[in-house]
Amino acid sequence: MGVGRRMQKQGPPEPLSEEHFARLKRKAGLPVDDVPAAARNNKKRRTAKEPVAPKGKTNGAAAAGKKGPRTNGQLNAAKAAPAQANGRKSKKAPQPESDDDISDGLGDGFGDSDLEDDDDIHGLKDDFLDSDDSVYDSDNEGQQKAMFSEDEDDSDAEEKLTAANIAGLSAKLDAKLAQEEADAQAELEENALQTNIDGDRPHVLDDDEEEGLAAKTKALLAPDLQLLRTRITDTIRVLGDFAKLAEEGRSRAEYTAQLLKDICAYYGYSEYLAEKLYNLFTPQEAFAFFEANESARPVVIRTNTLRTHRRDLAQALINRGVVLEPVGKWSKVGLQIFESQVPLGATPEYLAGHYILQAASSFLPVMALGPQEGERVLDMAAAPGGKTTHMAAMMKNTGCIFANDPSKSRAKGLIGNIHRLGARNVVVCNYDARDFPRVIGGFDRVLLDAPCSGTGVIAKDASVKTNKTEKDFMVLPHTQKQLLLAAIDSVNHASKTGGYLVYSTCSVTVEENEQVVNYVLSKRPNVKLVETDLPFGKEGFTSYAGKHFDPSLRLTRRYYPHTYNVDGFFVAKFHKVGPSPAGAAGVSKEKAPTEKRPEDEEVINKTPIAADDKMEGVEADDFGGFDDEQDEEYMEKGKRNAMRRRGIDPNALDNSKKAAAKGEEAEKVKEKTKEKKAAKEQEAKPEKAAKVEKVAKAEKAAKPEKAEKKDKKKSKKA
Repeated sequence: MGVGRRMQKQGPPEPLSEEHFARLKRKAGLPVDDVPAAARNNKKRRTAKEPVAPKGKTNGAAAAGKKGPRTNGQLNAAKAAPAQANGRKSKKAPQPESDDDISDGLGDGFGDSDLEDDDDIHGLKDDFLDSDDSVYDSDNEGQQKAMFSEDEDDSDAEEKLTAANIAGLSAKLDAKLAQEEADAQAELEENALQTNIDGDRPHVLDDDEEEGLAAKTKALLAPDLQLLRTRITDTIRVLGDFAKLAEEGRSRAEYTAQLLKDICAYYGYSEYLAEKLYNLFTPQEAFAFFEANESARPVVIRTNTLRTHRRDLAQALINRGVVLEPVGKWSKVGLQIFESQVPLGATPEYLAGHYILQAASSFLPVMALGPQEGERVLDMAAAPGGKTTHMAAMMKNTGCIFANDPSKSRAKGLIGNIHRLGARNVVVCNYDARDFPRVIGGFDRVLLDAPCSGTGVIAKDASVKTNKTEKDFMVLPHTQKQLLLAAIDSVNHASKTGGYLVYSTCSVTVEENEQVVNYVLSKRPNVKLVETDLPFGKEGFTSYAGKHFDPSLRLTRRYYPHTYNVDGFFVAKFHKVGPSPAGAAGVSKEKAPTEKRPEDEEVINKTPIAADDKMEGVEADDFGGFDDEQDEEYMEKGKRNAMRRRGIDPNALDNSKKAAAKGEEAEKVKEKTKEKKAAKEQEAKPEKAAKVEKVAKAEKAAKPEKAEKKDKKKSKKA
C-alpha cells in the first residue's frame, strides 16, 4: 500500500519523548526517574459532533467557533462505553486525526492529580506499550475533519483555513524573510565586503614606522595570506578611485609601493620582475594577470591533418573517456581537454601521430605566417617541432621546410615528432640561426620564435618569478635583435607568393617585443609591418615609459593569460619589400651605389636554356661548341640571381669587381714604380763601378809607398 493522504500532508509522526514514557510508568505504579517536565502538547484533537461534558480535565478553553469543548483524550460518555480497568478497548472510539493523536488513551494533559481522581484506571499490563486503549480506528462517519497548514507547528490552534489565516501566515513569512535579509546585510557590513561606498576609506598603510627589532621579528614570521590578499584588494580599490578613497596625506607612490611589496610576499615574485610586470597594466588588470599565473592553462592538442580529421579524432578520444571540446572558433585543428581517463601521451592515436600536445598560443605564429603549398620556408628555432609540423600540415607536405635548432639534444626530439606526425617535406639542420643567411637564403617565408625570458608562461615554469634579473633583460633583447636581422636577410623579397617573416616570443615585456621590432625597423628600411590576420589579440604598444615607437607597431598583437586564457605571447608580421642593404650579413661592407640600375628590376627568366647542336660563328670540336663571352654573361646572371634569392643586393657584386679592378690597378702602379727604380739602379751601377775601381787602384798604388816607409823606419832603429 502506498502512503496515505494524511501521511503525505503532515509527514511522519514525531518520536515519543521520555516524558511520555515516564507518565505511563507513573500511572502503572512503576518507579520513575526524575525527568524534566516538557511543554504540554496543546495540539487539539478531533471532537464528537455533540458536546459532552468531559470526564477528566480539559486541555484549555475551547477555540472560538467550535461546537463543543474538548476532552483530555477521553471518550464521550454518551457514545462510548466506560473504560475497563484491565485496559480493554471500547467498542466505539473516535478516530485520531493524525499519528500524533495515537496515544495510550490517557491523554497528554494528565498529571499526577488525574491519577488520584481517576478510579477507573488501576494499572497497565507489564507490556504497557502494547496497550490499545485509545489506538482504535473507528469508522465513525460523523466526525468533523480538521484543516492543517504545513506551516503550522504543534502549538498552532486547530481552526479552519480562512482568508484571515492565510494573511497572517503570509505576514509572518514576510517578516521572517525581512529579518534574514537584515542579518545578511549586517554580516556584510561587519566583514567590510561592500565596495564603492562613499566615505569608506580602507586603512592600508601603517601610521607609524615599525621599530627595527619589531620589523625584523615580523619578517621572520610567515605572512598571513588572508590578510595580504585583503590588503591587496583594498589597495587596488584605493588606486582605482584615489581621489575618494585615499587617506589624507598619502601619495599614490606609497600605495603602489605597498601593493608591490604585498604582491611579492603573496605570489613569490622578485621585486624587480613584479614592478616590471605591474607597469604593463592598470592595477586591476595587473592583479588579474598575477592571479591568472597561479592557475595552469587548459591542456590543448592539435590535430594532425596529415593523418586524420578533428571530428574523427574527437570521437576516438571520447570513446576512450576523454572530455573535450573545440578550443575555439578561431582554430580548426585545436581541441581543449578537460578530463582524461588515460595519459594523453600514450594513447594509440598519439603514437600513430594523429595529434600533438601543443599550447593554443603556439598556433598563432603559424596562422599569422600562413605558409602556402610549394614554398620554401625556414623555421629558425624549430624544436620540439609543434610549429614545424603545423606548417607541414598547412603546406600538405609540399614545398620544403628547413627546421633549424642550435641544440643537438633538442633536435633529437624534433626529428622524433617529425617522423611520428608524417612530415616528409622537412630538412632538419643544426646551425646557429645568426649564420643562416651565409648558409642558405632566399626563403619565401621565415618563422622566428625567438628565445625569451618566459614571462608569459609563468604558470608552466614558476622559477621565472625569481631567477630573472636585469641582466637577462639586457642580454636577451640583444640576441633577439641579431636573430631578427638574420631572419630578414634570409627572406627573398622577390618571391611571388611570400616575402613574409613572423617574429614571436612567449614574453610580455616591452624590452623583448616592441623595442626589438622598433630597432629592426630602423636598421632595415626594406621591411614593414603588416596585419597578422589573427581574429583576436590586443594591439602592441606605440609608447611605453616615455618612449615612443613606430606607429605601425599597433599592427602587432599581444596575448595575456587573464584575457584570453592562453599563454602570454607576442606576434609581429613583416613584409620584405626590397633587397637587404650593403653591410648586412653575407654582403660586402662597401657602400652600394645610390643610383638604381635597370638590371635590378629585370625579370629573371628561369626557363632552361635549350642546347643548340650547331652555333653560328663557333667552330665545333669534340666537346661541342662553346662561346666563352656568352658563358661569362650567363655566369654573371646566375650569380646575380643567386644573390637575389639570398636577399643580397646584386650591386654588391659590381662593387667587389670594382674593388678588385682598383686593386689590380694599384698593383700595376706599384710594379711600374719598382721597374723604374730598378732601371735607375742599373743606370747608376757603371758609375759606381768606376768609382770603386779608382778607389781600388789608389789603394794598390799606396801600398808600396807604405811598405817602403816601414822598411826605412826599421833600418833606422837598427
